[in-house]
Amino acid sequence: MSRPRISYLPKPDFTKPPLKLPPEARERIFTRLCKLYGKDKTKVWSPELERILKVHWAHKPEESIVIERELSAADRFTEEDVVLITYGDLLLSEERSPLETLAHFLDSIPAFKAIINTLHILPFFPYSSDRGFSVRDFTTVDPKLGSWRDIAVLDEEYQLMFDGVFNHISADSKVFQEMLGGNPRYKDVFTVYHSPDELTPEQRAIIVRPRTSDVLTQYQSIDGPIWVWTTFSPDQIDFNFRNPSVLIDVIETLLLYVRHGADLIRLDAVTYLWEEPGTPCANLEQTHQVVKLFRDVLSLVAPNTALITETNVPHEENVSYFGDGSDEAQMVYNFALPPLVLYTFYKQDVTALTEWAKALEYPSKTTTFFNILDTHDGIGLMGVKHILSKEDINFIIQKARQYGAFVSYKTGEDGEEEPYEINTTWFSALNIDNGQEDLPVQVRRYVASRSIALVLRGVPGIYFHGLIGARNDVATVLRTKSKRDINRQVLMVNDLLEDGRNIKSRLAQVAYRFGGLLYIRRLHRAFHPNGEQFILTLSPHVFVVLRVSPEGDQHILTLANVTPKKHQINIPLSMLGVDAAHWYDLIGQRGWMAEERTLSVMLRSYGVIWLIPFVELEQIVER
Repeated sequence: MSRPRISYLPKPDFTKPPLKLPPEARERIFTRLCKLYGKDKTKVWSPELERILKVHWAHKPEESIVIERELSAADRFTEEDVVLITYGDLLLSEERSPLETLAHFLDSIPAFKAIINTLHILPFFPYSSDRGFSVRDFTTVDPKLGSWRDIAVLDEEYQLMFDGVFNHISADSKVFQEMLGGNPRYKDVFTVYHSPDELTPEQRAIIVRPRTSDVLTQYQSIDGPIWVWTTFSPDQIDFNFRNPSVLIDVIETLLLYVRHGADLIRLDAVTYLWEEPGTPCANLEQTHQVVKLFRDVLSLVAPNTALITETNVPHEENVSYFGDGSDEAQMVYNFALPPLVLYTFYKQDVTALTEWAKALEYPSKTTTFFNILDTHDGIGLMGVKHILSKEDINFIIQKARQYGAFVSYKTGEDGEEEPYEINTTWFSALNIDNGQEDLPVQVRRYVASRSIALVLRGVPGIYFHGLIGARNDVATVLRTKSKRDINRQVLMVNDLLEDGRNIKSRLAQVAYRFGGLLYIRRLHRAFHPNGEQFILTLSPHVFVVLRVSPEGDQHILTLANVTPKKHQINIPLSMLGVDAAHWYDLIGQRGWMAEERTLSVMLRSYGVIWLIPFVELEQIVER
């Protein structure tokens, strides 16, 4: 994804020609609003939505409008895209603000600019809890982190992903406090009950949530006790999207983020956006309509800003947020991938991963997966709920616990607790910290696992602690009593830079090997998200993917050994559709010759090999 960096005007210019909504776009938005609110309310609120779009349009410089007309939606994402996920204050220094420190750190290591082109800065707004996801004010940067100017500086060098934490707001926010104080402007902004019994046991029993706490939290208002809907925690008050004014305010915030440089907007916890008692209150059709409306809005006034949905749910529900491939999210988190890769390395068997990957569907040339292995929360398990058996999932959990992980739970559809996510760093999930195994072996295993997320179609996303191979931070968990803090250790930037200069350190070895894969990936068109992929079944111990460029002129055969033993793989050239006897390993920088139309490759323990026909390599050189 590439965007010319042209800043929006700080103030709207109302002297320029106003936005003119095409009749079909106006009708589409009107129809969508009618599905949510009915015709009468839509007639009241659609003019306000159109006004907001016109104001945003007045902020756009003419040069930006001209360039957007020439953008190719099919090339919104390319092989060059690699997303680094980080908190705004994960790195600290005594000399600079956290956001300035992040920029300084990235500038200090030239290799990072060669492998990272997009930054996902997790919520950087003022907050009261949940490490930024209980937002007090959606429109300002937390002064403890920096300012909008710091965000603008990062935007000059990187594409940016912002978090749209639109499901809820902090109990400490002005909006919620005004509601408690009886301000009529905020009367229906939240889902409020005057008795907890108004939500019946039958209704409660079918609500699907990623928590085991009570869905209703009691607060004292000016008119007495009330109970408000809290999907996640007592400090995170859900918005009532059944009120159209809530949706309009959220769209205004969405466009504010675009003006501040958002190339991607991550819709956090969007699964639970719309509450309808008597339903599971998750993945409702109304929620899909809201996401589609966001897409409609951006397509009209900010077509180069894409939506990514964060929906940690079973895979078939997760991919539903692609819509028909043209009307909903352009990117969806590939939540089934992390537990499947972990299962693969624990079992030392690629069978389950291979069968799943063969069945992956990509609805259109404008949609793709966000291929992550680790996140700020941990390793979600819901993505494989209907892919792996309960026994297999329990196997992953027990194995991860042996490696020092924690497990978090949610309330299942039957009202019982079920495992929701494994809390661990990715390095610790694969490597026991007991000093019994050589570091180079651990690093090879780690890089082999990460290579799988790089070769599958999509855009790779890497959490900061995954980029540096951090281990579990159990000490912080014991202090905060929050399991997710195991993967959120705050680091002093000077200590990190010094560690990186030690070539024997884990950080240096991970950065060298993993960074090398990322660099190679960005150079080759075969890894374009719209390129073809063919999952080959050659060995239960080696994951094999053939990637082909969108133009069909570049082929890269990727192999990853998921075991500590050597394995020889024999690949008939007829399976590859390439009549080339001479191949070159882009990672190992050596040649391989096919004999009798069979390519025989020996992979070392946890070895990774990426092969390209030498004739195609020569064509790259000549171009």
